Parts: sequence; C-alpha cells; structure tokens
Amino acid sequence: MDIQLEKKKGLRPKHYGYIALGILLLFVGWKMITGSGGSTFRTEKDKLSISEVIQGKFDDYITINGTVAPIATIYMDAYEGGRVTEKLIEEGAMVKQGDIILKLENIGLYEQILNSESNLALKQNDLRSTKLTFDSRQVEGRKSLANAQYELTKLKRNFEQNQELFDDELISREAYLISKENFELSKKQYDIVKLQTEHDDEMRSTSLAGLDTDLERMRKTLTMVYERLDHLNVRAPADGQLGFLDAEIGQNIGQGERIGQVNVLTDFKVEADIDEHYIDRVKRDLNATFERNGTEYTLRLRKVYPEVRNGKFKVDLVFTGDKPENIRAGQSYNIKLQLGESSDALLLPKGSFFQSTGGQWIFVVDPDGNQALKRNIRIGKQNSRYYEVLEGLENGEKVITSNYDLFGEADHVILK
Repeated sequence: MDIQLEKKKGLRPKHYGYIALGILLLFVGWKMITGSGGSTFRTEKDKLSISEVIQGKFDDYITINGTVAPIATIYMDAYEGGRVTEKLIEEGAMVKQGDIILKLENIGLYEQILNSESNLALKQNDLRSTKLTFDSRQVEGRKSLANAQYELTKLKRNFEQNQELFDDELISREAYLISKENFELSKKQYDIVKLQTEHDDEMRSTSLAGLDTDLERMRKTLTMVYERLDHLNVRAPADGQLGFLDAEIGQNIGQGERIGQVNVLTDFKVEADIDEHYIDRVKRDLNATFERNGTEYTLRLRKVYPEVRNGKFKVDLVFTGDKPENIRAGQSYNIKLQLGESSDALLLPKGSFFQSTGGQWIFVVDPDGNQALKRNIRIGKQNSRYYEVLEGLENGEKVITSNYDLFGEADHVILK
C-alpha cells in the first residue's frame, strides 16, 4: 500500500535564492527612496540659504530700474553747411522756439544767390523786351487791319455803284470788271491781315504767359535761395533746454550734420531696460508704480521698442498722475511693472539656485533637516521676490535656494 510522506520543514536551497533576490530589491528600493544612489555632497547647514515654500498671493510684476528723461528730444541738424561765425547760446541754457543759436557763413551760397539774382534780372529784361516787341507788332497789325478794312469798305462801295451803272449800261464792262476785281482783292487782303493779327495776338498771349511762368519760377527759386540763406542762422526748433551743442566758432559744419538737441521739458518720461525673457509679456498700457519719500506714483507704459540689445529691450513710461517734486532728467527710480492680476499660488522665494538649475529642479530638505534630495519641479511666473510653483513642491516644504555650483553632480546633500 502507498505510504504518505511527510513534507520536510525548513529552508530548502531554492528558498535562499528568493531571499537574496528580495533583499536586493529592497536595497534598490531603499536607494531610490533615499536618493543615495548618486553622488553625495556634505556641507554645513549654516553656509546655505534654506527657504520655506508657502501658499500666498502672487503679485505678477517685475522690478525694473528706470531713468527720468525729457518727454521729447528734438535733434538739430544743419540745413545748410558753413563755417560757424557766432555762437549765441551755450549748452544747458533754456531756449524759445526760433531763438538763434548759431550763425554760419557759406561763400558758395552767397555766390549762388548773386547768380540767381543776376539770372532773374536778365529774365525780367528779356520779358520786357519781348513785351515791347509784341506790343509794337500788335499796334502795326491793328493799323494794317484798319487800313485793309478801310480799303475794303471803299472798294466795296465803288463796286456796288459800278454794278448799278453797268446794269443800266452807263459804264463799260471793263470798268465794271476792274472795280469788281479790286473789291475781291481787297477782301482777300483784309482776311489775310485779320488772320495775321489774330495769330499775333494768340502767339503774344501764349509767349507772354510762358515768360511770366518762367519769371515766377525764378522768383520762387530766388525766394528758396533766400530761405537757404536764413538757414545759416541755426534756430531752436522748440521751447526747452539746449541739451548739447557740438559746434565751435571757426568750425566747418557739413549740410545735414547733427549739431545738437533741444530737450522739451514740458513733461517727463521714464526710460527703462527689461530682460528679453519678458518681451512677450510686456505690452503697451501696462501699469507701473514706484515709491519716493513715502509717496507712491503711478506710470503707464507708453512705448515698447522692438530692438533687443545685449539681452535687453527698451521701454518708455509716462506719468498718469502727480510727479515727484524737483524731478530732474537723469534721476533713477526702482519701478514695479505690473504684468498681470494677482492670484493665489504656491510661492518659492527667489535665490541664486535658479542660475544653476534654470528652475528645472531643486534640493528639498527632509523634515529632520539632516539631508536634502534633488527633485524636479516646474516654475511659472516670477517677480522680484518669488517664483510661482506649478509642480513638484508642497506648502511648508523647505528647499535650498543658495547657489548649487559647489554641489557638482551630486543629487544628495548631507547637512551637518
């Protein structure tokens, strides 16, 4: 009969393999959880900046440094070139529109004016001579027309009388035909003289009109030359302050050369440079504020310059209310430029760790404060104090916010 065998109790050889595999898996898991699978860096806690992640209101603004400038700057370029003969106003002086700042001389322009005046005089003489000629021809033509009309009338009357006498057979046919031929010839001559007179009158009107147009054009040209002569007096283009003046007595200035500028001081603006990181968010009509001597002043972003230089772009802001007392061009203000509405968010204090990680990860300190582990995070907006945390951190957690350059490739920091 069959005998039932009892199972042997205890560990068999195959069980040891299972146990070893389990221990190995537990070890790997522990390594993954503690983050000690990578390199470790040891440092003193007092040498680090450790900040707490908090839940709060995120103000969507950036802090920029702005410099006060005149509301407008008008440049002065030389309309005409020449040598500086007199300097009437110095840099920094207040000027009124039209005030003469410099006087220039230009010998070539003077010669051009003399030539233009001479050409105008010759043209005027030609016009007078032409008018006299046409007037004489007109008088002669009218005399010839009057004589032709007189001869026509006289010969017509003689022809009509001879025609009646010829019809009554009181004169010969030859006398009649002579009177008829004389009348017809006189009529043709009258038509020719009349046509010539009309042609002369038409030509006179056309020619004199052309000459008058040429003469008027020369007068305008001379007027423009006189205006160029007036441009040798460099005048202030607007009321304001003469910002700079690059001209000295005896200096030759070329046509179109930049001479100086006038700063319009009826109002002021604030110029600022902003990091290109914000170029897509900075737009016209954004609001901004700054504080001076305990008073807050408001600004509006008026203009965004599209050009980026050295990683920054330029903006202009204008005051929407009161301005600080004794405001002067060149003063600097720390300005808060509001990019969006405030909102509740998880806030991470700003620190130099961002330069090392780009905001992609951070070292999170454990509750005991003895170590910090590397953790991936996602950051949204930022202002001068906080980053907006979108993923990877919880309220109340503490993180290392100082620079990570000394940590190297470590992903586990032991805090002593």
